[in-house]
Amino acid sequence: MKVGIRKEDKSRWERRAPLIPSHVEELTGRGIGFIVEPSPIRVFPDEEYKRAGAILSQDLSPADVILGVKEIPPAKLLPEKVYMFFSHTIKGQPYNMPMLRRLMELKDTLIDYERIVDDKGRRLIFFGTFAGYAGAIDTLWALGKRLEEEGWKTPFSRIKQAYQYSSLQEAREEICSVGEEIRREGLPRELLPLVVGFAGYGNVSRGGQEIIDLLPTREVNPEDLGHLKPDPHTVYKVVFKEWHMVEPTEGDFDLQHYYTHPEKYRGVFSRYLPHLTVLINAIYWDARYPRLVTVEDLKKLYREGARLRVIGDISCDIKGAIEATVKCTDPGSPVYLYDVEEDAVKEKFTGRGPLILAVDILPAELPREASQHFSQVLKGFIPEVVSADYTVPFEKLKLPPELKRAVIVYRGNLTPDYEYLKKFL
Repeated sequence: MKVGIRKEDKSRWERRAPLIPSHVEELTGRGIGFIVEPSPIRVFPDEEYKRAGAILSQDLSPADVILGVKEIPPAKLLPEKVYMFFSHTIKGQPYNMPMLRRLMELKDTLIDYERIVDDKGRRLIFFGTFAGYAGAIDTLWALGKRLEEEGWKTPFSRIKQAYQYSSLQEAREEICSVGEEIRREGLPRELLPLVVGFAGYGNVSRGGQEIIDLLPTREVNPEDLGHLKPDPHTVYKVVFKEWHMVEPTEGDFDLQHYYTHPEKYRGVFSRYLPHLTVLINAIYWDARYPRLVTVEDLKKLYREGARLRVIGDISCDIKGAIEATVKCTDPGSPVYLYDVEEDAVKEKFTGRGPLILAVDILPAELPREASQHFSQVLKGFIPEVVSADYTVPFEKLKLPPELKRAVIVYRGNLTPDYEYLKKFL
């Protein structure tokens, strides 16, 4: 079987690749053929794929399996192919239902990276850590911009957006330098204590925390926020877990019960908002769950004099966990001010409301390192994907369980685990 690698065309900022040239060369040596659609923006030049043994062609129709990163426009889908990409359909996202419907009409098979999980539901292939890296870098950049507009001179103003660095290492070195200046010179006392909060503790959060920890951080518990010493040489970091975000309407908190019956819980995160300078949101959310931060929370906060400058919404669910995330942004215009008085988006850095960072392709700001990490895992699944017989009924399809769990559509039909998507179609 032949594998096609499509060019990404969802955004001009999308420079990632699902497989990098050295891994294409490795798999070619194992007898797998590759066709690569040329791309003028992919971080790995076409010539590198050619040297790796791939055929460069605008026509991917000879390929049996086609790999991408982001969603594919319905008009670009080919019939009776096996596709692997992030489809963003499992929540019934309305904007991707036409694509899902077209996959079914064309009798395609869809394997979604997001659903490649182990027996405990933990994702095995992801860009999440790199979303955390880029999201935290961009959030610190936004903080520097906001404080500068407010008239505060801080080392944060030196930080650039993630995509403006030549590498993740260069970004790390810059932030380490900023941290050294904070240790040496301190921050303005009027901004103290400076607190960065993380909602969530998974891969995305861990990536973001790695970046913040390059500063002179001290981790504290949420319960300690009202009693922090205003230390100019310290950035306080706090990580919020589920029991900090919600409480049961009756009885005691139980994590599994919360996951199963979120309607029996209410949001209580607003109690921590007055203490935060920055909030980085890295939680999974869908409409069953209470919001982390509502617009009413923000209105009340700013009426009482808010310290909160920036919300880095890495999860980027529109009107989701952060209700003021009303649109996605891109690296060219990554933030907007949510004006709590007018319930309006303002294209400026300061005003009556938080800056919202809502870039939905954050790992694309670190395209080389993100692709290398992703490809290292994906290459291990490719031999199993290409050797499977897709003519048999789904129940007889021989794929490893972690791959079979990720098959959303099989030869044009929703598989049993995903039949619930019919109601969204």
